[in-house]
Amino acid sequence: MHTKFDFYRQLRTIRHFEETVLDNFSKGVFFGTTHTYLGQEANAVGVLNHLQPADIVFSNHRCHGHFIAYGGDLRALFAEMMGKASGVCGGRGGSQHLHWRNFYSNGVQGGIVPVATGMALAEKQQNRGALAICFLGDGTLGEGVIYESFNLASLWRAPILYVLENNHIAQTTPTRQVLAGDMAARFSAFGIPVRELDSSDVLEISGMTEDLLDGIRSQGGPRALILHTQRFGPHSKGDDTRDPEVIAQLWETRDPLKIQAARLSPDERVTIDSEVESQVAAAFRQAFDDPYPSL
Repeated sequence: MHTKFDFYRQLRTIRHFEETVLDNFSKGVFFGTTHTYLGQEANAVGVLNHLQPADIVFSNHRCHGHFIAYGGDLRALFAEMMGKASGVCGGRGGSQHLHWRNFYSNGVQGGIVPVATGMALAEKQQNRGALAICFLGDGTLGEGVIYESFNLASLWRAPILYVLENNHIAQTTPTRQVLAGDMAARFSAFGIPVRELDSSDVLEISGMTEDLLDGIRSQGGPRALILHTQRFGPHSKGDDTRDPEVIAQLWETRDPLKIQAARLSPDERVTIDSEVESQVAAAFRQAFDDPYPSL
């Protein structure tokens, strides 16, 4: 059973990791690109704290928060983004393409959904009792392959939870300009039970996720969870076209860390913040000093 301290520590770890990434990207420390999870931390923490050891997680291009909430090592993730030999994938995958234990991520929009669905179906056929969780964004709703996947998941009763993180903007395009109809209806059309939550509260997300995963484990078949969330940072490193006042308002009203911090005393928050900052800083230094792969 996770405590209020566990949740806050995980939220703070993801936040400080991502802030460290943005602070250092322009210095040439990292290779490739990166997509931070600022503002959406409660989604990863609330959803992934209900995993069982054999469960599978399939993430997308915005994967750091998912990886950390899954239990991934900070030094290995920093090192992967730096192209170091000690990285999650030996420095070959970079920010978006990870594989560690039963965690996978890929930057191909929509392409992850059939793969995750197939993994869930394989678990069912092998009768291992595991399920899959697949994270996708609102921008992925324009990809046709996901609807083929929903159809097969429902038809074949694949044990998978689709977590749609609707942060209301696909790169620089507001979702309202490109998405017709209702998000939930996209799942309902295939007979997939779906629930929606507009919240940055990790406890609310955790509670709803627990109900959905319990349903999958006891009854089988797919489920869907739509999390209406907010991205505080740019799409990648600096391409944010939104009004700065809008972003400032999001930080003020939708910050998952503020919500969870209110459940702790000031001394408790300071202690956890200090420990997390030291942990992230140490992981960054170690990764920075690690060698590159030999060619």
